[in-house]
Amino acid sequence: MSARRSLLYSILTTKCPRCREGNMFLPGSLYTPRFARMHPRCACCGQSFEPEPGYYFGAMFVSYAISTAIFLVALFVLSLLADEITMLMVFVTVVGVVVGLLPIIFRLSRSLWISIFIHYEGPCEQIKKR
Repeated sequence: MSARRSLLYSILTTKCPRCREGNMFLPGSLYTPRFARMHPRCACCGQSFEPEPGYYFGAMFVSYAISTAIFLVALFVLSLLADEITMLMVFVTVVGVVVGLLPIIFRLSRSLWISIFIHYEGPCEQIKKR
């Protein structure tokens, strides 16, 4: 299987989980107010990116897990760089890193969540459009 068709590739590049070709999010900078806007359907295979209302509530838990991992890494790096760690240092570091990575965490958590439930069916040309 080519790297472009792998599950990890489709999650990290926020591609459609069904065909792994269409983009889930509108193009543009991550750091604009539009970072959360998604296409309603895959332009390639027609897969809906919101199968039901409230579908992405579960992605909040994925986002929480990613943020927790980032917190632990930031705390470890901070412990290597500073002799004495204060609560203020931890707070400023973690909030800065998590807020700075918010658009990336948001998109990755949604991409991972939909990939759990929608499975790869092959290249776009071989899939029946929905």
